[in-house]
Amino acid sequence: MTINKTFVPVALTIAGSDSGGGAGIQTDLRTFAFHCVHGTSAITCITAQNTVGVSRVDAIAPQSIIAQIQAVVEDIGVQAAKTGMLLNQEIIFAVAQQVTAYKIENLVVDPVMVSRTGAQLIDDDAIQTLRKTLIPLAAIITPNRYEAQILSGLEITSLADMQAAAEIIHREVGVKAVLVKGGGMSGNLRGVDVWFDGEQLEILTTKQIETKNTHGTGCTLSAAIAANLALGKDLWTSVQIAKEYVTNALTYSLSIGKGQGPVGHFFPLLIK
Repeated sequence: MTINKTFVPVALTIAGSDSGGGAGIQTDLRTFAFHCVHGTSAITCITAQNTVGVSRVDAIAPQSIIAQIQAVVEDIGVQAAKTGMLLNQEIIFAVAQQVTAYKIENLVVDPVMVSRTGAQLIDDDAIQTLRKTLIPLAAIITPNRYEAQILSGLEITSLADMQAAAEIIHREVGVKAVLVKGGGMSGNLRGVDVWFDGEQLEILTTKQIETKNTHGTGCTLSAAIAANLALGKDLWTSVQIAKEYVTNALTYSLSIGKGQGPVGHFFPLLIK
């Protein structure tokens, strides 16, 4: 009997592990699977966390991260990749080296530097390394409000500020496209994103979903962009589809645990 082998696009997530399953590689792999993309991973750190918070973070040795990336790329290959929590300067530098060495294209960088609430997650040296070595290799970066403030040097309180920040980041950091996320904004700007690729400045809006269960939203968005790039879609289309996917996942977010639950990645299974 002849078995027909079907080609499936491959995406790689280079990010941390979330024991609660709400963010990080767990979320990325679910997002890849939803889009019918085979998910591979390189774990950068292990976190002990749940819906209430993070109690411990352990970094993975850079050589181990390098070995994970090499194992995937040299055998399976990747059509797109995304980065999440890279934790420290050494890890960021190691990842940037591998992206360059293997000429990984369709790279989505979620510059995990500051939480949605404004808490800085990595030190200043790591931020500068991320800015100088990895972000310029990306097809797109997806900073939240506070990360966009760091990268642009602007205080962001309005839509005009978001637009200006996107233009500054594109010009000064050297990335192909920027998506400034409005999840940390207030009022009517909550969830409004701004896109800029050097030519096209666009505002992406969707209906606002009233839910406290938003854990992993940023990871989900960047993973969905990477998945659509792996499927062969262009960057702007990938962003639009990813934005719609996140909105649907928020609509069917999961009320689990005592705190902030995750979004519903497989929302069609939750629709009754």
